[in-house]
Amino acid sequence: MLTPMRAPAPVRPRARRPARADDLAGWLAFADALHPQSIDMGLERVAVVRDALGLAPEFPIITVAGTNGKGSTCAMLESVLRAAGHVVGLYTSPHLLRYNERVCIDGVAAGDALLAAGFARVDAARGDIELTPFEFGTLAAMCVFVEAGLDAAVLEVGLGGRLDAVNAFDADCAIVTSIGIDHVEYLGHTREAIGFEKAGVFRARRTAISADPDPPPTIARHAWQIGARLLQNGRDYWVRRSGDEWALVHPGGEISGLPLPALAGDFQLDNAAAALLALHTLGPRLSVDADHRREGLQQVRLAGRFQRMRRDAVSPEIVLDVCHNPHAALQLAGTLAQHPAEGRTLAVFGMLRDKDIAGTARAVAEHIDGWFVAGLAERRGATAAEMAVALDAAEVHASVRLAATPVDALRLALHSATATDRVLVFGSFATVGAVLRELQAEAVAAA
Repeated sequence: MLTPMRAPAPVRPRARRPARADDLAGWLAFADALHPQSIDMGLERVAVVRDALGLAPEFPIITVAGTNGKGSTCAMLESVLRAAGHVVGLYTSPHLLRYNERVCIDGVAAGDALLAAGFARVDAARGDIELTPFEFGTLAAMCVFVEAGLDAAVLEVGLGGRLDAVNAFDADCAIVTSIGIDHVEYLGHTREAIGFEKAGVFRARRTAISADPDPPPTIARHAWQIGARLLQNGRDYWVRRSGDEWALVHPGGEISGLPLPALAGDFQLDNAAAALLALHTLGPRLSVDADHRREGLQQVRLAGRFQRMRRDAVSPEIVLDVCHNPHAALQLAGTLAQHPAEGRTLAVFGMLRDKDIAGTARAVAEHIDGWFVAGLAERRGATAAEMAVALDAAEVHASVRLAATPVDALRLALHSATATDRVLVFGSFATVGAVLRELQAEAVAAA
């Protein structure tokens, strides 16, 4: 009797330390090859290495989790804190153009040598523990932050909350932004399950903020079970808008006369309210006054969140947005309605194949007059043909054209557009990043 043949195990690239300690690209490649899985949820590995490094930050930490709105909330926290003169570290993911964007100090991305030194420290401390790339990067970022002598750190959760590497560091105040359906293979298929995972960043006897106006009950339940001090949007605090100003009404009083955030979209008020409330609760440790709040909200910038730009005075407007799930697409649809184009809206659209492509397209389809779908070359990226199948399933009625890459799709869209049209680029960080890189290269070449 013949023994059945087994398929050979996939060959992993060997993890090789860079020849030079200051080679950030080499460290990123090393971290990417170290663990057999790019995502392996759990805190055991990162906690052991954290303790080996002696990472015990003394500065206040604000952790931000949620399905959508994390990046905007972090950006507003950083902007207000910087307006108040605080030295603030910001850790976010993913990045659009360069890894360095993930680790910022005082609004400036950390340099290669500084980040590489953090990776080298983590490698020296980890022993034989195989960290995932995100775990490696999170620990390296905290090494950089501790050395920098920060007044505060703002940490964006990568995936979920309860088992995310960021959660290895206790938050002095934790925010959970809006809850939608995403990453179901890791977090669950319901808002209730996902809400529970996100609420894992809460800590006993510390302030926890739920920014979603309609949160799943698991968030409040978990906060109660662990003894966190929960402040819930619409129950414990409120946003009251009047024209171009708004007020945050909270248990201790009211913060009024606030300007609308510079980030577009009515939903940004929920993010702004959570950010300001977090800073209010940390007031004794992080002083922020009315002028700082106004300046921070008016000056906040965040690439890829309804970012509007033009190549020149006679070209159509280009809007960049990293929306990559149906919940975010509904918010994008609302913002498109608030900022109508004089002409048509043409979409450059590319997503990862493990996302709800059809649901995302369906949520925004009524605002799109033509689709230019792009393939993504990265491992999880959908091909243009797969994108077209998803659009067919979404029953979009506008024309659909296929392109090999986001840049190719952009060129097709711009060739079809008039000066009164706009081109919307959305669907993935990879899609927006590729187009933004191309536009920046064009601007440099033209200068």
